[in-house]
Amino acid sequence: MTKTKKRRPELEKSLADLETIVEELESGELSLDKSLQMFEKGIRLSRECQAALKDAEQKVQILVDDELKDLDADELDPDG
Repeated sequence: MTKTKKRRPELEKSLADLETIVEELESGELSLDKSLQMFEKGIRLSRECQAALKDAEQKVQILVDDELKDLDADELDPDG
């Protein structure tokens, strides 16, 4: 496994962790220091999730574009 894949978060786990962080922050029971730590962790997780979603969106777009190119080629082929 490459380093990139090791670093890439599991999206579902990261989202669940974010939900937990939000619940803890909303509880109002954390100290200021703990709240700041949790907030920082939440921001980091949020950015990782956004990057993973952007990467997935780009892959989907590439696949869709390739599929459309194949369809256009088939439509233009007089023997097709």
